[in-house]
Amino acid sequence: MRFRWTYAALTAVVCAIVIGVASASFAASSTPSISVGSFTNNFSAMAKLASLAAAGKGKVAAILPDTVSSTRYVEFDQPDITKALQAAKVPGKNIIVQNALGSDSTELTDAESDITNGATVLLMDPLDSGVGAQIENYAKAHGVFVIDYDRLTLGGNRKYYVSFNNVRVGEVMGRGMVSCISAWHVAKPQLVVMHGAVTDNNATLFFQGYYNNVLKSYFSSHKYTDVVNTAGTWEPPTALTEFEAAYTAHHNINAALIPNDETAAPIISYLKSHGVKPNTFPTTGQDASLTGLQNVLAGYQCGTVYKPIYLEAQAAVALALYLRAGKTPPPGLVNGSTTDTQAKKNVASVLLTPEWVTTANMKSTIVKDNFVPTGPLCHGYAKQCKAAGIK
Repeated sequence: MRFRWTYAALTAVVCAIVIGVASASFAASSTPSISVGSFTNNFSAMAKLASLAAAGKGKVAAILPDTVSSTRYVEFDQPDITKALQAAKVPGKNIIVQNALGSDSTELTDAESDITNGATVLLMDPLDSGVGAQIENYAKAHGVFVIDYDRLTLGGNRKYYVSFNNVRVGEVMGRGMVSCISAWHVAKPQLVVMHGAVTDNNATLFFQGYYNNVLKSYFSSHKYTDVVNTAGTWEPPTALTEFEAAYTAHHNINAALIPNDETAAPIISYLKSHGVKPNTFPTTGQDASLTGLQNVLAGYQCGTVYKPIYLEAQAAVALALYLRAGKTPPPGLVNGSTTDTQAKKNVASVLLTPEWVTTANMKSTIVKDNFVPTGPLCHGYAKQCKAAGIK
């Protein structure tokens, strides 16, 4: 039997096609697009994602690792992640932000509990890759997306990774040390090169940046002497013990590459107690903590790596909202990839850019962004703040 088109039937088919195309076009256009350049310290870009938040299902849970390795997790990450979710109009009942307080078992239990209680996306900063992989396997088995936050889980199966470019973080530190050695006129630099916790993949990447990519050439040319490398830790008391042992055995040491502000602080206090004067013994740091910035102002720390956490928090939350709504994040947001050397695969990533902060640019970075309020920053350091143009 041969089908014969009538005008009415043909019109109905054409209309259905047109309506279908229009609906598909509308659905595509209704998905908001955002890029890493969209985020600012007023969180205004997050409002653009309110439609994603409304379309998504389940809770967003963020689990931070500890309160010891860096004060950033309490001072910045926790409030900034919460603020980003709230700015995107995610209901409070769907927001969970926790801290594992340095315990692998707590981090795992928190993740399992969050999933049981309805989390569909986890933002996880793993204490180490062992517990990170456990969490990611559990999440995958329960149909929950995981985004590695700040630290990559080696051997994991997360969907995305959000961090600063950590090799570049190390390079920034290394170049900061080189610049400081020159500016402080350190003759015959004798360095102790310290390392973060060996269980933290970021520490490995930092070391690759400052040692392999920057300092190694100075050691090879004998411009600097590589006196000793420490075992590695993020625990400030342990870092101090490592430094004391190195300094006691090699009293010629006159510079220290220290990978974050928290571990630098007790070492700087130790140097002061041994009569070391400002602007004579270069040290480095990372995270732009209040203590680190004050050590920079005082002339005991060359600088600190500034990583605007509000950018990282918003990028991670944006990714979570796309996943929660079943949408693919735009290429302007997912701007790079990172190699999981254990799983031997590349992980789609949001990689942000760090900056070296000294007294010369503290006003135009930290102060401008209101990252650390000037009142606490300048308390006891009024003269140094004035010299740096900070009121």
